Amino acid sequence: MAFSEHGVLMLSSVLNSPKAIQVNIQIMRIFSRIRQMLFDTTEIRLVIEEIIKRADKQDKSIELIFQYVDEIMQKKETQSPRTAIGYKF
Repeated sequence: MAFSEHGVLMLSSVLNSPKAIQVNIQIMRIFSRIRQMLFDTTEIRLVIEEIIKRADKQDKSIELIFQYVDEIMQKKETQSPRTAIGYKF
């Protein structure tokens, strides 16, 4: 069996021995730490998701750049040679 945070609070109001009070204080501190850890991991998860979204956008941009470079290279290959101007020998 396990107590919730509120159950521990209610239990501490019933038990009056110094040892029980110290144990309940420690349990409350643990609940506080767990709540803070959950909050911290949620923030970290959100930051990681934002980084992944940015990286995905950059990947798409890089792909687009390579497509443009490929198009330019194909145009250079298909262009007819230009006629020379100037002095002819």
